[in-house]
Amino acid sequence: MQIKEFTINYIKKLTQILNQIDVEVIEQIIHTLEETINKNKIFIIGNGGSAATASHMANDLGVGLKRREIISFNIDSLTDNTPAITAIANDIGYENIFYSQLKNVIKKNDVLIAISCSGNSENIIKAVKYAKEQNAKIIGVTGFDGGELKKLSDINFHIDTQKAQYGIVEDAHMILDHIIYSYYINKDLNEQ
Repeated sequence: MQIKEFTINYIKKLTQILNQIDVEVIEQIIHTLEETINKNKIFIIGNGGSAATASHMANDLGVGLKRREIISFNIDSLTDNTPAITAIANDIGYENIFYSQLKNVIKKNDVLIAISCSGNSENIIKAVKYAKEQNAKIIGVTGFDGGELKKLSDINFHIDTQKAQYGIVEDAHMILDHIIYSYYINKDLNEQ
């Protein structure tokens, strides 16, 4: 397959996926995030490309909106502390890298945004199950068939694709971040 043909097909597939997004789920996510203001904390977790999305999301929805004095979410990406992650992974196992950071920290009505293309990453599932035991709200951000995370989520932003279509899924997950961020920027501009 030629580069041009591949590129055209990729864009077509991404466009099809974006046209299937359930906008009501995005509305539910925004309302859930807003319920945390001045009361609760938002945590975000993910591995690999999803870790980068978690960091980007915490930056946009935390610092980006706060700096503009639009909205102030108390939000942290648990993917960003490399010393903590590597110490936990080395000392007690990679499956504990998020669970250990959440243990005795996440509280009732806090929000955990768990990003996983497969929805089956052991470290994500362990953290989600613990958060649910603490009565936190789970926003799952999934791809492929959604895996276990889709079933455990209170709200699920799902990108239904064949397995291993990481690029398409991760593109759509980043677009979720930018939709939420841009919604608040646009809302603020319209209120001025």
